[in-house]
Amino acid sequence: MSLRQKLLLLFSLTIAATVAAVTWTVLLRIRHVFEQRDQEETALFVSQFQREFQSSSAEVAASVQRLAESERARAIAVELAQTGDPAPYVNEAQTMAQEGHLNYLEIVAPGGEIVSSAQWPARFGYPEPAATSQTEGSFLKREDLPDGTQALGLFAIRAVRASERPLRILGGEKLDQAFLAGLPVAPGMSVGLYADPQPGPASESSAEFDSRQFIAADGPVANAEAYKPLILSTLAAGRQSTSILYLTKKREESLNVTAIPLKNESGQPLAVLTVAISRGGMVAAQQQIRATAYGVASGGMLLAIVFSLWIAARVSRPIEEMARASEAVAAGNWDVTVEERGRDELSVLARSFNHMTAELAAQRERLVQTERVAAWRELARRLAHELKNPLFPLQLTVENLARARQLPEPEFDEVFEESTRTLGMEIANLKKIIGRFSDFSKMPRPQLERIDAAGLVERVRALYANACGDNVNLQTHVATERMPLDADPELLHRALSNLVLNAMDAMPDGGTVTISARPDGNTIELKVGDTGQGMTPEECERLFTPYYTTKQHGTGLGLAIVQSIVADHAGTIAVESHAGSGATFILVLPRAGE
Repeated sequence: MSLRQKLLLLFSLTIAATVAAVTWTVLLRIRHVFEQRDQEETALFVSQFQREFQSSSAEVAASVQRLAESERARAIAVELAQTGDPAPYVNEAQTMAQEGHLNYLEIVAPGGEIVSSAQWPARFGYPEPAATSQTEGSFLKREDLPDGTQALGLFAIRAVRASERPLRILGGEKLDQAFLAGLPVAPGMSVGLYADPQPGPASESSAEFDSRQFIAADGPVANAEAYKPLILSTLAAGRQSTSILYLTKKREESLNVTAIPLKNESGQPLAVLTVAISRGGMVAAQQQIRATAYGVASGGMLLAIVFSLWIAARVSRPIEEMARASEAVAAGNWDVTVEERGRDELSVLARSFNHMTAELAAQRERLVQTERVAAWRELARRLAHELKNPLFPLQLTVENLARARQLPEPEFDEVFEESTRTLGMEIANLKKIIGRFSDFSKMPRPQLERIDAAGLVERVRALYANACGDNVNLQTHVATERMPLDADPELLHRALSNLVLNAMDAMPDGGTVTISARPDGNTIELKVGDTGQGMTPEECERLFTPYYTTKQHGTGLGLAIVQSIVADHAGTIAVESHAGSGATFILVLPRAGE
């Protein structure tokens, strides 16, 4: 990835991350504000509902109290106490309910049986548990109706104190659509009332949900089933709870619903009042902010592209030119220069680069001359060292011949024959030394042809399998897949043979020589290892230096020749070794194209 692309990616990611962070923070803040507003509106409605509920309770209680203190109620109580016959008063409750503007009204005898019922006249004579269990006050109660259903009502009970055993008047109003319509509801808020069809203790609350019992001010609640989990959990727990309900797959049609249990005097939930506030405004605001964020992000990315192009013209292009110039210098072209523009930091860097390349070119010439002188000196030193050894015996032999000239002829002939043999041996040694130096100076260029590394290893193994002796074990490890090389088979064979001979020399007491070949991506890796004494790091560093040797007798040219052969094949050679753990020479050659 180029610098220009990196800058573009960096600017784009920075802008996108910043916009995303700001958008996320704003969305959270909006959600918090809307939730806080919903909570405040819900709390305000609950307090208003409680006041309305208390007001309705007070009105019901006042109506029942007026009926209980009326002359007609007192007369019924006295007559009933005298005669004990409730039959004349069966329809009296309906009249009194109309007078008191009550939906429900029952006259209950001192024993708890119904004397007259406005909502269900046929119930006279039936017991009314609420008349004996409830004290004089307001309370919630489920009322049985003639059609077999039950209705929730707000009731009050009062005694008609006209005899020793007073009558009781039980009256109430329905908690229905009309009641909900009279509640103060804010815009975007809806109120529902669910009457539990089977009220029981909180721990035994029914898991059944009857959507017909769930009403709003304008009729049955739409999508009532969506409220089911919240309502049932509120009935079971007996405390207020809040949840977000998704009526459809659209988030803007979701509701923030608070469920409030309505309990009787014993704390048993009889109904649930739901306060639902639409989340459409919050969702619309969030969507608008998201759309704005997308627009800002798109504009920011476009700005990042323009800015990156400007940066490329001012910053990245000079840097790219300098990178190309550096690659050219690394490839050996030390005469390359870069254009100098202005006086900013990049211009200073360009001038420094041009000055550096000029200095490198000058130093290269000096270094080449110095290396040439050092090479000639090293060659002269090595050649003098190698020639000094056979010249000393030659000098002694000539001196012996000069002295032997004074000896008698038979003795001179004996000395002459011995001296000529010595001269011949040392002269042959001189020729051998000069031949080695000559071979190193005129290494032939590789004659490339397509070969397989496995065949090369097999050829070396076959040559040295019988020459290793009993104390040296030669092993090969060759991959099964094809390993093509474009190489000179004779030169590579010479290089591997030299390494195998060095490995055998490194193990005078015997050991194992291992030759391996395996593919490694676009290269072929050849290894020659031994189990000898190994080498120190200092020896490994100088091992491929011409004329350097760790052997007692050697020219130090063997590994230098191997390195030259490998370099001519565009490969590399390295050694891995530690003192006492053997050595491994690694040849890496380019794999031939298929």
